[in-house]
Amino acid sequence: MLRAAGVGVGDEIVVPAFGNVEVAEAVVMAGALPVFADIDPATYCLEPAAVEAVVTPRTAAVVVVHRFGRPADVGRLHALGRRQGLLVLEHGESGAPYDEMAQRRERAAFLDAKLRGVRTPESGVGHTYQQYVVRVPGNGRPDRDAFARAVWGKGVDCRVPVRTPVHRMPEFRRCASLPETERAADETLALPVDAALTKRDMQRIAAACNALGGLLQPAG
Repeated sequence: MLRAAGVGVGDEIVVPAFGNVEVAEAVVMAGALPVFADIDPATYCLEPAAVEAVVTPRTAAVVVVHRFGRPADVGRLHALGRRQGLLVLEHGESGAPYDEMAQRRERAAFLDAKLRGVRTPESGVGHTYQQYVVRVPGNGRPDRDAFARAVWGKGVDCRVPVRTPVHRMPEFRRCASLPETERAADETLALPVDAALTKRDMQRIAAACNALGGLLQPAG
């Protein structure tokens, strides 16, 4: 896509650092320089104002990545592209059949209602829950990694979706200020919502998480 669009040496391409290292690698393969912008903490996709903040005269394009089944704010990003004369490319996730999507949403709604002590994902328009990603803030006991180990030990197939942001990887290391990206990498945990899970499975997942409790401070 980048080469077909005429992207090449000397161009800067704005990309997210929260996962999807293959996007940054594709920019380098096209001869351009990846420039990292911060994410929206609710969608985990590029935040339009953060993108605009890193645009320079050398910026040629923005690569928008839809994350965890939650679409990016493409309306604002395309509007930004028109204002700045930038190409806006979208990198999507593989979809699921309609029936499976409906079942994932059903399981996500169950966890939304049952989970305590973690921050559940904002539903948003069009969320397909390719992954059900909660936040485990580090202001209580245990932190995200300890929480993950504890629920894994109870048979819950959880995983950390992004362990190291791309801008912290040796081959892409940048002195970039991406506080939401780094906070998300420290706090996020994907819980299972697969269509094959039974009601008993979902109850076990909720019980395992809630048994750890006390992670969130009251809203101030």
